[in-house]
Amino acid sequence: MADTLKIAGREFGSRLIVGTGKYRSFQEMARCHAASGAEMVTVAVRRVNLTDRTKESLLDYIDRSKLFILPNTAGCYTADEAVRTARLAREVGLSNWIKLEVIGDQKTLFPDNQGLIEATRTLAGEDFVVLPYTNDDLVNARKLIEAGAAAVMPLAAPIGSGMGVQNTANLRILREMITEVPLIVDAGVGTASDAAIAMELGFDGVLMNTAIAGAEDSEKMALAMKLAIEAGRLAYLAGRIPKKLYATASSPLEGRI
Repeated sequence: MADTLKIAGREFGSRLIVGTGKYRSFQEMARCHAASGAEMVTVAVRRVNLTDRTKESLLDYIDRSKLFILPNTAGCYTADEAVRTARLAREVGLSNWIKLEVIGDQKTLFPDNQGLIEATRTLAGEDFVVLPYTNDDLVNARKLIEAGAAAVMPLAAPIGSGMGVQNTANLRILREMITEVPLIVDAGVGTASDAAIAMELGFDGVLMNTAIAGAEDSEKMALAMKLAIEAGRLAYLAGRIPKKLYATASSPLEGRI
């Protein structure tokens, strides 16, 4: 059977979700999307032209027959702002799915957990498929699920920092304790090994933007991320050997032939 990412009953062949911001051009963005093999891309609702179709827009460079658009509420600092932005995205025909961001601090871009839960409950009640960007707190993740989240998207490090997975222990706890919805690492990835680590921890997917768009060769990095996601997923499914303090002979004299 195909190993697909399933969210709210929808299946995706790729476990990599990519963004649409910070690219040098729309053309480069489109090439990176193709190289990444992603089937879902995020679009910041408040940063894209949704009304004047006579002007060029990044939406013109997204092939919606191949890519599923996941609007996001980037730049929203209150639950009310985020809810209004999600409603706008649905009204203009982007999607009833929403990557929910309610930012609590301008410098760190850490989430406002209380606002996030409030907005999740409201939007889920209006039949949105809500994917909240959150921190790595187990208790908060459970509250988001209770509020109606279709997936939980904890950060690995601050947005755009490129520091990689800084919170392995907390992410491992989340993976062990949360099984009812997909878990997707969102924010902090800097290079391919970071994506592989997230997948080896058992996460269902990884969302990234800056790591690809900000690379010296974005197209090559997009391909690297595709391969890293696939390798990390395979390694997780294969089951790694246990770590040991002392050596174990690779060619034992007894046992296996």
